[in-house]
Amino acid sequence: MSSTDPARQLAAIMDSTDDAVLSLAVDGTILGWNAGASRMYGYTAHDAVGQPLSLLFPDRAAPALKDICASLEEGRRFRVDTLNRTRDGSRLEVSFSLAPLFDERGGLSGAAAIIRDATDQRKLERAFGASEARWRAIVDSAVDGIIVIDGKGSIESFNPGAERLFGYSATEVVGRNVSMLMPSPDREQHDDYIERYVRTGERRIIGIGRDVVGLRKDGSTFPLRLSVGELSIDGQPRFAGILHDLTDRVAMERRLREQSALTRLGEMAAVVAHEVKNPLAGVRGAIQVISTRLPPGSKDGPIMKDIIARLDALNEMMKDMLLFARPPQPKFAPVDVVHLAQMVADFVRQDPNLHALTVNVSGSCRPVPGDAELSKIVLQNLVLNSAHATKGQGRIDITVSEQDDACSIVIADNGPGMPPELQAKLFTPFFTTKTRGTGLGLSTARRFVEAQGGTLHLECPPSGGTVVRLMLPLYRRP
Repeated sequence: MSSTDPARQLAAIMDSTDDAVLSLAVDGTILGWNAGASRMYGYTAHDAVGQPLSLLFPDRAAPALKDICASLEEGRRFRVDTLNRTRDGSRLEVSFSLAPLFDERGGLSGAAAIIRDATDQRKLERAFGASEARWRAIVDSAVDGIIVIDGKGSIESFNPGAERLFGYSATEVVGRNVSMLMPSPDREQHDDYIERYVRTGERRIIGIGRDVVGLRKDGSTFPLRLSVGELSIDGQPRFAGILHDLTDRVAMERRLREQSALTRLGEMAAVVAHEVKNPLAGVRGAIQVISTRLPPGSKDGPIMKDIIARLDALNEMMKDMLLFARPPQPKFAPVDVVHLAQMVADFVRQDPNLHALTVNVSGSCRPVPGDAELSKIVLQNLVLNSAHATKGQGRIDITVSEQDDACSIVIADNGPGMPPELQAKLFTPFFTTKTRGTGLGLSTARRFVEAQGGTLHLECPPSGGTVVRLMLPLYRRP
């Protein structure tokens, strides 16, 4: 027989492959066994030929063995990943492929099986899967947002931290351009940033980090610290961004700046008030003495009264400045907020200039640890502001309730409200919308509230009026 005989070539190929190649009868009896099968299972051809296929299976009732035998009988192709057993009892993870064989008349004569040892591959897959699971767990549990985009800016990965930051679910953003998470002008320029980097390699943010502004699903913006790293997947560039929410830090920095400014302003106000208050009292006393010496019916009498009234107003402003500059330390004791609100409402009702004003107090709350006198000053200031806003003829609702671990006091009026540009300045010292006023009332009120561990916010809803929200903790923080 020639060395180029096809049968001999086929036999050489079958013996040189590392895969096990078997020929099987329709009933599953092993008819052929190559050298690869001997190396894989440890059985020689003499040991294996004539044996049932179950020789290779640790469990004769294994579902895979049943499916293979059924495929043999039906003459159909079949493939399965299963577990086999070697001669020494070791177990192999294998990929088992079956193809039917037919005789010259087209009748089913058996099948050929190619079996590949998949043990190492499965180990690698499990190791890779475990590694991927660990990294996925880290990414998913991260507080910061982690976003992966491709070279065109399309979002490929969006972790739960990013979902919390932006308010989108991953399914809403994956496949869309990352610029949707940016306000203008960054939104329009982002793709140019990526294109320029890919073209020139010039780094402006990659590996450096930058403070940026994010755009939430609800349209609000917030400060972020963005760090970007580059990676390559299948030769294509990818960019991973880690985003840290700076909202709390920015708010703290703003409060520190405000406190620093208020401290300097308070020091100046204290000096001015101290230097003016005593001479002012002397001037007032002198005017009073002069007015008593005027003859009855003198035309200078009304002028003297006007001077004294103006001096009294100036003296009240000095008191406000000293109170702002040197706020008293709170003396903590249980405070009945509802009772305090009723007292303030009764005080306002007694003002003859506010007889047409309606003030209602409702709700309930446990006593809070605070300073009753400071809280009273705060409530009086807020309620009188609402009374002036309604020109003494509107309605003020004071609602007290418990929210989580705090007492909520909401003061709402039906006045005209105010535009956003004025709202932003209301807590600025010496800013006032009144014809006569120091502009220190709200600033002092906020300082008194914060000294008791609370918060004070003001807003003007689109429906009109002004709503002030005062929150005082129900428990004293150490």
